[in-house]
Amino acid sequence: MTITTVARVLPAALTALLAAGACSAPSGTVTDAIPRTVAGTATTIAATTATTASPAPASAAAAPLSISDPWVKTARSGMSAAFATLVNTTGEAVTVVAASTPVSSSVELHEVVGDGGTTTMRRKQGGFVIPAGGRHVLQPGGDHIMLMGVRTSVEPGTEVPFTLTLKDGRTVSFMAVAKDFAGANESYAPHE
Repeated sequence: MTITTVARVLPAALTALLAAGACSAPSGTVTDAIPRTVAGTATTIAATTATTASPAPASAAAAPLSISDPWVKTARSGMSAAFATLVNTTGEAVTVVAASTPVSSSVELHEVVGDGGTTTMRRKQGGFVIPAGGRHVLQPGGDHIMLMGVRTSVEPGTEVPFTLTLKDGRTVSFMAVAKDFAGANESYAPHE
């Protein structure tokens, strides 16, 4: 059977099925009334002319965090830090327990604490907790992602990939643009 023959036979067969109530046009379709003839009797069927887009299956859950304004301090080697605003998009608290980037051999979650007029940087015990529907700001002089052992030069304008690991094992990835920044040169706690 040729394509032309199938194109002629298929509408007639579909018309007969629709007229008999054996099938119906798929839901969510845009239709035009097209007059057709079945066995010499005039009848009207709904012929599909366009299909509306079906939503994609929810195979992957939405990311539990969105990352806004991510940036990383430029560095040729040694240490650097990344900053951003972490926004919890869920109805439950989300905890970031680790971070990684290919430009550094060691990455830690840090906080800056004040003691007698001085500030000290140290590892953040328990990670960053972002409340349900809330946000957590990573900024110079405050909580941040610390890069130690920078092995690839981070030049201004470079986009650096990061991956955050959450307490439940899920990960969230983002890109941070490199910017020159001279401030926030805190000292380390004695045990760091």
